[in-house]
Amino acid sequence: MTAEIYAEIVLIPGQIGECIKDNKDNLILEVGEENWDWNKYINNSVIMQDEHKEFISEYTGGSSKTICLTDLTIIAMAKTLEIPVVSMEIAVALRSESKRRIPDICKVEGVQHFCFNDYLRAERFRL
Repeated sequence: MTAEIYAEIVLIPGQIGECIKDNKDNLILEVGEENWDWNKYINNSVIMQDEHKEFISEYTGGSSKTICLTDLTIIAMAKTLEIPVVSMEIAVALRSESKRRIPDICKVEGVQHFCFNDYLRAERFRL
């Protein structure tokens, strides 16, 4: 994940949050490091910012009811690494012409999206 994404998820409480904190060095991918295709990530990010500009809160007056740039980086990272996105958001595309959330952009970008519970089921996690 990027440092921006890490800054958000490190706030998760309990054992999951502790696991995230304990594995910071294993989780953050920095632009310029040779261990991943960061050029592809930058390219995906730039294209997605242009293609979805009308739905990005920082470009549309700051609405919290649509996607933000950090959310877009999550999707760009997932697309680059060919992994799913896990979020607690639900799609709004069918109900709104002006708003999009993480699941809506994932669908357009061909990135698999799971809500947290569905991800746990798909991975056969037991809590």
